[in-house]
Amino acid sequence: MYGEYFNIMGFSSMPTEVLTFFIILTIWSLIWKGIALWKAARNTDKVWFIVMLVVNTVGILEIIYIFFFSKKKQGQT
Repeated sequence: MYGEYFNIMGFSSMPTEVLTFFIILTIWSLIWKGIALWKAARNTDKVWFIVMLVVNTVGILEIIYIFFFSKKKQGQT
């Protein structure tokens, strides 16, 4: 079923381990990006939101934002 799709995309010659690694890496990145974008939107950090939306850093930028820059501002609930 998916064999033809992967062949067209050039994945047929890729070892299964490499493909699995990229799938796990993509899921990892999406989870961190989702959490960070949600926090940036809640904190009204427009610049952070746009940068994290555009730049893909495999979760590194998102993790830095979550743990160091996403502290709630004074007066926010």
